[in-house]
Amino acid sequence: MKKRNGYLLILGLIGLICAISVILLPKVSEPKEFVTVDKDIAIKPDYTGITIPLNIAPLNFVVLEPGREYFVKIHSVNGKPINIPGNRNKIIIPLRKWKTLLEANRGEKLFFEIYINNGQWKKYRLIENYIAEENIDSFIAYRRIEPVCSVWGQIGIYQRNLENFSESLIVHGKTFANDCVNCHSFAGNNPETMLIGIRSSKYGGSAICVRNGSIEKIDSIFGYTALHPSGRLIAYAFIKVRQFFHSTGMEIRDVVDLDSTIAYYNLSSKTIKTAPNVSEKNRLETYPAWTPDGKYLYFCSAPIPWQDRNKLPPEHYEQVKYVLRRISYDVETDQWGQPETVLSADKTGLSILEPRVSPDGRFLLFCMCNYGCFPVYQPSSDLYLMDLKTGDYRKLAINSEYSESWHSWSSNSRWIAFSSKRRGGLFTRTYISFVDEQGNVHKPFIMPQKDPEFYDSFLETYSVPELITGPVRVDYKAIGRVVRSVEGIKIDIPYTTATPVAGSEKLHPRHNERE
Repeated sequence: MKKRNGYLLILGLIGLICAISVILLPKVSEPKEFVTVDKDIAIKPDYTGITIPLNIAPLNFVVLEPGREYFVKIHSVNGKPINIPGNRNKIIIPLRKWKTLLEANRGEKLFFEIYINNGQWKKYRLIENYIAEENIDSFIAYRRIEPVCSVWGQIGIYQRNLENFSESLIVHGKTFANDCVNCHSFAGNNPETMLIGIRSSKYGGSAICVRNGSIEKIDSIFGYTALHPSGRLIAYAFIKVRQFFHSTGMEIRDVVDLDSTIAYYNLSSKTIKTAPNVSEKNRLETYPAWTPDGKYLYFCSAPIPWQDRNKLPPEHYEQVKYVLRRISYDVETDQWGQPETVLSADKTGLSILEPRVSPDGRFLLFCMCNYGCFPVYQPSSDLYLMDLKTGDYRKLAINSEYSESWHSWSSNSRWIAFSSKRRGGLFTRTYISFVDEQGNVHKPFIMPQKDPEFYDSFLETYSVPELITGPVRVDYKAIGRVVRSVEGIKIDIPYTTATPVAGSEKLHPRHNERE
């Protein structure tokens, strides 16, 4: 007993000493004596001059200026500033203090003051950002994939909580023989309804449909998919896509659609049909996208300039330019209208791809590149925005010299997430931009990471970022079990490489792309 009481006494003394030490420590405060340096200071990532969501995770950064000591003060109009001292140039912002500061300053400016000591304190120009009044959807889903060209490897679809740094797995190829997890899509921004493409040499090609916690396996490969807002059907592309290589250039990889068509799957009747007036045998059709009211389907279409639909690369592949079209649809009667051209490649001189309509129905975001169907492999690919009220469109100022592609809208139409290769041209990273009510798109910023040097050593690409309002709650192991199961929804599909006749309910599952 005496021995035990002795231990308790020692622990008590240690605790008292620690408490006294904390009390006696000088409070951290910004330097009082310093020299003002009239120049901008570089930080990495480039979190300068940006508009950020009210609910975004801390923008941790590295100061790209040598020093023995650093002091960073983050502040706004309201609330206590965040003071971060230290002898390292890596600035880690406390999550709780960051959240408190942002919540107190909705719609206000956010300032970063940076001091560096190299024998004398120097204060650099103020970094000024802006806190938007609108939140971004709290989660984002994306595919992580190794930058390889010819084999399937460790491919998974993950989800990230944008309000902090937590990441979790939705599905991974390791649960079914390390095969390919392909494109993913949602019904709007709803995490309860999701479609995942699977290509497995062991378990076959399929589409996994997740709805309200249940998981179905459809024994057919779906290409680029668009779930109808009603939740009744899925429009998608049957594509015979192939990869080939150039001998020189900024990007040596290339992709071509040898054949493609738009089809749709009815979730109730479990049947596949093609849309009349869309599935033309002499044209390529891909990238379907519904309007928020479900009354129109946008898609991309191009004439087929080659006779041999198996030759790789085909003749005149570099001349293929897709136009932007749309067609009306009535979900109650299952009736389609006549297709109309929204924007012609003859007018733009470029190939128009990946249309996505904002949830408020006001704007259309899309890519354009020199030719072809796969903008992620085209350094010429840039983002454009069309005002659907006027039909006017413009190239966005947020583009870089490298490829911009794979974009999605937030549920409130105020934010976009997109893939960009602007950090050197090799890896796609996810960027976020604010879009105001007039359609002005603000300077993008890279998705924040807890370690601000994370992207310097992370050797995977982020592909197809989809903003969603909450987490996907289905366990990835459960999805793997469904993929491996022999019990799938059987669809009568003959194996033919010809584009099916319009109105046909029999189609062939085509090979789909990887990145």
